[in-house]
Amino acid sequence: MEEKSIFRPTVVRTSRGLSIAGTRITLYQIMDYVRANEPPEVIRDHFRLTIKQTDDVLRYIKTHYDEVEKEYLKIVAQSEENRRYWYERNRKRFDEIAKNPRNPEYKKVWDKIDELKEGIT
Repeated sequence: MEEKSIFRPTVVRTSRGLSIAGTRITLYQIMDYVRANEPPEVIRDHFRLTIKQTDDVLRYIKTHYDEVEKEYLKIVAQSEENRRYWYERNRKRFDEIAKNPRNPEYKKVWDKIDELKEGIT
């Protein structure tokens, strides 16, 4: 009788691309943290990964960095293209909404939003 291996790889390729097995987390999400030089503990805590998952993923990225980076850059470009498309498609509607008068009941909320927007620019 043939013995089956119980080893399961941590990194698998799914329809979303390189992913962590059993999750919806892609390596491209992790790459944002890797590129920002975040420590493994931050990555582990943010994505609620085990130590083994974190170690396996970071090792995989390090070993296959060029491949993962190429796919990551493609995903980032696609994401930006989608963002621009939807922004342009909805810009007229956003402008119409912005022209609507603000409900005075929410003055404090609008003041806080305006304050936050000023901090961004």
